[in-house]
Amino acid sequence: MKYINFNNYLKKIFLISVVFLLNGCDSVLLNPHGLVAIKERSLILTVFIIMLLVIVPVIFMTIYFSIKYKASNQNQIYKPNWSDSKKIEITVWTIPILIIFFLAFLSWNSSHELDPKKPIESKNSSIKIDVIALDWKWLFIYPEYNIATINEIVFPINHPVIFRITSNSVMNSFFIPSLGSQVYAMPGMTTQLNLISNYSGKYKGISSNYSGKGFSNMKFTVLCVSKNKEFMRWVKKIQNSNKKINTKKNFKIISDPSENNFIEYFSDVKKNLFDEIIHQFHDKTKKI
Repeated sequence: MKYINFNNYLKKIFLISVVFLLNGCDSVLLNPHGLVAIKERSLILTVFIIMLLVIVPVIFMTIYFSIKYKASNQNQIYKPNWSDSKKIEITVWTIPILIIFFLAFLSWNSSHELDPKKPIESKNSSIKIDVIALDWKWLFIYPEYNIATINEIVFPINHPVIFRITSNSVMNSFFIPSLGSQVYAMPGMTTQLNLISNYSGKYKGISSNYSGKGFSNMKFTVLCVSKNKEFMRWVKKIQNSNKKINTKKNFKIISDPSENNFIEYFSDVKKNLFDEIIHQFHDKTKKI
């Protein structure tokens, strides 16, 4: 009778499972495409390396002292009355204190440098986009062009993008991992985010805050085009769309909850729609 080695089978199944599981991982945070995201990656890696200066010696000393001073090691000198070492005290206190001071300085400096509200300096003009979180889709308004889209953003490379963000329902979180910081979208409030893309490409945008049953598919596409002419062609294409949001009734229709919403374009947007959505939470008579 042939003997079956179950351990080998289990090892192979485990390795195959790891390959499939890791295939779902995405290191997009470590592969940034914008100035803000690049600085954030640098900050994460710097802090990670600094923390290793503490963790690695601690792990090493734990293993080293466990082996050196184990009961069976008869070659070590037995010192039952030992209780103090200035060298060790200076080392274990000075290094962590210096690291904490360095991390505190780094955090203070980075939190101001990477403030989401801080404008991004550029020789190119900025693009303004009003972001409204709906159930469960994203409405993007380009006030300068009087157009809007659902679940798609397009802007040219190396142009700063100024996002004004709010929500028409519950709290969500606006996040483009390839470009940098995430900011909450809250009903009755306005938050602001400044981003830039230094590389052309197609990126993913998500809501990183649970907001109900349709949350998992509340995603959008971000397309950074290499030329301003290409962006203007996209704008003109949307300006020719037959769909409009120029009345409260039109907005009520698109704001109704829906899942897996496809990309839509709107050629005419009600003036001050973004502000009206915010004010409805402060004055119920202005409910949209």
